Amino acid sequence: MIEWLNIIAGLILCVSFLDAVPSLQKFAKWLGSFDTIIGIIIIIYVIFTGTWGLQGIFAIFAGLIMIVGILPAIPAVGKYLEKLAKWLGGFQGIIGIIVLILGILGVLGILV
Repeated sequence: MIEWLNIIAGLILCVSFLDAVPSLQKFAKWLGSFDTIIGIIIIIYVIFTGTWGLQGIFAIFAGLIMIVGILPAIPAVGKYLEKLAKWLGGFQGIIGIIVLILGILGVLGILV
């Protein structure tokens, strides 16, 4: 499951690199309209399933970037998570490509 979530997150985060495949870019833009919800789902999934390998850590990074807008609403830690998410946002495209590749490798069974 984390592999598919990583593919979705990767598509959302690296949408600007998908110019060569217009239909995939259009799908990624559509997915981007649900980025906050998808980010929340990813973070909750990783925390509750304990997926703390390479897939899970990069999924958390992707999830934080996607929910940066709602992080200030979290009491006590929101402002710190927001700073981290904004810093990670500077690497959004790179993280998106990494997460997308990790997800594809996981689905293919190459990376567990």
